[in-house]
Amino acid sequence: MSEISETARDDEPAAAAEQADILARLFDQPITQMPEDLYIPPEALRVFLETFEGPLDLLLYLIRRQNLDILSIDVAAITRQYIEYVELMKAMQIELAGEYLLMAAMLAEIKSRTLLPRPPKGDDEDDEGDPRAELIRRLQEYERLKEAAESLGELPRVGRDWFPATAALPDLETRVVHPDVELDELLGALAGIMKRAELTQEHHISREVLSTRERMLKIMEALHHQRYTPFEALFTLEEGKAGVVVTFMALLELAKEAMIEIVQNAPLSPIHVRARLAEPEQAYQPEQADEPVAGEAERGEESPFEATDDTQDPGRRPPPLTDAEQE
Repeated sequence: MSEISETARDDEPAAAAEQADILARLFDQPITQMPEDLYIPPEALRVFLETFEGPLDLLLYLIRRQNLDILSIDVAAITRQYIEYVELMKAMQIELAGEYLLMAAMLAEIKSRTLLPRPPKGDDEDDEGDPRAELIRRLQEYERLKEAAESLGELPRVGRDWFPATAALPDLETRVVHPDVELDELLGALAGIMKRAELTQEHHISREVLSTRERMLKIMEALHHQRYTPFEALFTLEEGKAGVVVTFMALLELAKEAMIEIVQNAPLSPIHVRARLAEPEQAYQPEQADEPVAGEAERGEESPFEATDDTQDPGRRPPPLTDAEQE
């Protein structure tokens, strides 16, 4: 056991000498000799201090190391430690230390202002305040930003904490699968859909305004010549059922008011209509068909039910019955 410990003690100086001869390491391989043709540009060597990212970061580190409160910092002690650190950085890199020198000058100014005696405060003079106020404000603001940055840095990050899954997919053969349906079946389905589409179309129905009174006036205008007019001639078939019904109701109203005459020479013979010039003295009765109608005798007219001769105006009586109608 003693021999092993003595051997280890003898190897320690040799290992320390080997570590001292190592200039650098490249891919974990020690480099003990400087290459003769090695050229390093002056701007290639940059020293970055990972602990501190700026003057405020260094100042905040010195305050936290002594467990001091930012509102009650000891400017003298902090300034001395800060300048010692700046002197160390000046030997490494002047450009990087320039930012820290500005903060050192600010600390020296604050320290000198705190050591100087203050003149008595006058009534008209304003209080200049604590010379550390601006530094404290900047330190507090930097501390808040640093804590926020650390909180964001703890969040998961793509490429650092997790990586998107990637997989090499094989080339898939594209195959078109046609439907197992015949063309006739598709055409039949299309025809059914077209019929259903026609049923869903909007159909606007407009109501025709037909007035019985207006139709009565039109009938009287058609009968103004005082001649017998065929019953069918007063109807307009293009108006449809509604027009036929309205015309028939208008004829009934005119007959009720005794404004027209509706006559028929024989059963199943054509019906004729004629306008009246004056109201009759009494209503028409079937048994009085052979008697002249009131008003016609005064006008010298003959009732359509009386026998007529060829000397009278044929236009003022219904046309004679044909052989077919008589049968």
